[in-house]
Amino acid sequence: MSCAALIANYNFDSPDADVVLVSSDLESPTQFRVHRGILTIASPFFRDMFSLPQDPSTKDDESEKIPIISVSETRAVLEPLLRFVYPVPDPIIVSLDELNQVLAAAIKYEFEAVVSTLRAFLISPTFLQASPVKVYSIACQHDLVEEAKIASRSTLRTDLLNLEGVVMEELKRMAAYDYHQLLVLHKRRSDAALEFIRKLESSDEGAVKCMQCNGSVFTASGPPKWWIEWEKRAREELQVRPTTDVIFGMDFLYAAARKSGCVRCSGSVLESWKILADLKEAIDSLPSTI
Repeated sequence: MSCAALIANYNFDSPDADVVLVSSDLESPTQFRVHRGILTIASPFFRDMFSLPQDPSTKDDESEKIPIISVSETRAVLEPLLRFVYPVPDPIIVSLDELNQVLAAAIKYEFEAVVSTLRAFLISPTFLQASPVKVYSIACQHDLVEEAKIASRSTLRTDLLNLEGVVMEELKRMAAYDYHQLLVLHKRRSDAALEFIRKLESSDEGAVKCMQCNGSVFTASGPPKWWIEWEKRAREELQVRPTTDVIFGMDFLYAAARKSGCVRCSGSVLESWKILADLKEAIDSLPSTI
């Protein structure tokens, strides 16, 4: 077998290991034969531990009398953790639950380089897009301030008052203070965005117009029908998801134009692109993190 293959398939069973870590699995605990030199370099926790006298194993062979240390982590957590520590290919973390457990162990044993790697994994686009609330919860559990801020921005696409399934379950592990911070962020951003829309509607300068809706002296000063419909829908959307991702999309805008019943409102939407772009920019500039 090539050297690369040996490294890729490393099983922590090296005969020259000088420490054994034993997983906490009840039915079949796994022994990981590791090297204190590697653990000492990677972890102040283990460096301090190995400076203390260690209990030898009970084997008769003097060459096998190496310390055996039982840990509280299962094999499913300990193996990927050690693979991050050792000079072998990093394991693939496929779920936030797995990442959370390995991250907790890395923090516990002070594997700083591993913690740094897992922090980057936590806020990867894959996890942020799929489960922003869970990413935020994990970041808060481990006092990862910057990651919590980044995740809080991604939660703006989520209705916090209508969470379901595993996301709802995650609230059980989230401190009330952390959840409250998210609610405050969403509420303040929603209120500010709605205020921008209100000011634009009440402003005469740069007001949205439609050739048909505003074509008579009786309707010249009012907003066109599509704007009234868009504003109604935008308010509803911003109150639950205070982000511009939806309300400035063409599907959302033209749905309002179709609902208006005015044949010229679609053209008014296009003619109002500068006003809409400025409004979007204003909303996007609002504080977006806790």
